[in-house]
Amino acid sequence: MRIKYLVTASLFAGVAAFGLQARSAEPIEDYQHDALPAGFQVVVSEVEGPVFADAHGHTLYVWPKRGLRAGSAGEDVGKPTCGDEVLRLSSGIQSPYPPGFEMPEINTRPACTKVWPPVFASDDAKPVGKWSVIQRLDGRKQWAYERRALYTSVLDVEPGDVLGGTKLPGIGEGGAERKPVGPDSNVPAQFTVYTTMAGRLVTLRQGQSVYTFDRDGRNKSTCTADCLLEWTPVAAPISAMQIGDWSPFERSPGVMQWAFRGKPVYRHMTDLKLGSQDGADVPGWKNVYVQKTPPPPVGFTFKPTIVGLGLGDAKGMTVYRYVCTDDSADQLACDHPDSPQAYRIAMCGGGNPDRCLKAFPYLIAPANAKTRNKMWGTMLVDPRTGKAAPAGTAGTLKVWTLRNRPIYTFAGYEGYGDRRPDQINANGWGEGNGGHNGYLAIIYRDISEMRDGSIGRGGGG
Repeated sequence: MRIKYLVTASLFAGVAAFGLQARSAEPIEDYQHDALPAGFQVVVSEVEGPVFADAHGHTLYVWPKRGLRAGSAGEDVGKPTCGDEVLRLSSGIQSPYPPGFEMPEINTRPACTKVWPPVFASDDAKPVGKWSVIQRLDGRKQWAYERRALYTSVLDVEPGDVLGGTKLPGIGEGGAERKPVGPDSNVPAQFTVYTTMAGRLVTLRQGQSVYTFDRDGRNKSTCTADCLLEWTPVAAPISAMQIGDWSPFERSPGVMQWAFRGKPVYRHMTDLKLGSQDGADVPGWKNVYVQKTPPPPVGFTFKPTIVGLGLGDAKGMTVYRYVCTDDSADQLACDHPDSPQAYRIAMCGGGNPDRCLKAFPYLIAPANAKTRNKMWGTMLVDPRTGKAAPAGTAGTLKVWTLRNRPIYTFAGYEGYGDRRPDQINANGWGEGNGGHNGYLAIIYRDISEMRDGSIGRGGGG
């Protein structure tokens, strides 16, 4: 197995600890090294783990079909529909409004393929494993993975960028989002891996979280007697063999248990809901991640909220991200500063940018703010337009970003807003519980159960 490392941090050990404890290095996710067609590669990204990329390192995405409020959007397997036509009118499949409204910034609105360039295949391209070649409506050939058409994103510039779409939970009742694709994580069949704000979280296939114990030795369990009343060792088949970072060991004669990177793995007896991480509140016990995400920059805080462990600013006030997909048939994202800001300004200010700026102020970054990762960063924005601005532009704000998108706090309207660190009044603010066009709190550990195969609203911790 090839060992790779990236700098990150241990986010927390239980709800009681909200600080960061820096570590020199954290191992990153191992994956199954299946054959790839010529010209493709695997890049290990900071948030999504291993992803497929083209020869330039640009991440590959699919657009799964999804039922929406009044119809569906996305692509069926084997049938790419992202085309070269500029769609000028709303579809009515997502919005409470009827179809036929002119889209914002119509004179500069791009076609779907300008935002999501198809990954074209040569005439002599041959299928390899889960990779196949399908035909577009215009007759051109396009690469597909598990028969879903593949695209790159114009937002991705460098290898490891995964800015076009994400598997992070929390989209709520969002539109038909694009998803990055990658190889299967190299875990035993009993386990699966989810993308969360804290990292790539391991659970059992049935959804229960798994944990390691600080007092255990390498391939040696110290959880015996009364400890077993609360913790259940995750049994390995008697014929189990080592799989990447996973190894079976004999905890007692004839009884095999799985270990992850040498640490025995357990299930917590009180984790009754799928996706629950209650066991992480017990001192000495930690959730299993195949890879951690980079920690927030210095000055951010973690704090408890009614929905889980949330991210706060330096004063502990809840930090939010903005989520948006437009109501065209090609469901273009509108949450990035390069996209039309009419949706966001309508949602937070009724079309008035000053009211929007007052209600959901940007989280301002210090002049000397820097990060060393792709997940967190800074950006200059024009507060009147919401668009990114070049250096030297008068009146700009330097703001913190998550995945190259500005983040916000909630000052609210006419006395209603977040007034204390425990408040989270704008979580789900907007259309579709904030998932179509609105705001979601940045949650590192959600207390709710899994929904539709994802871990709650904001990830795990």
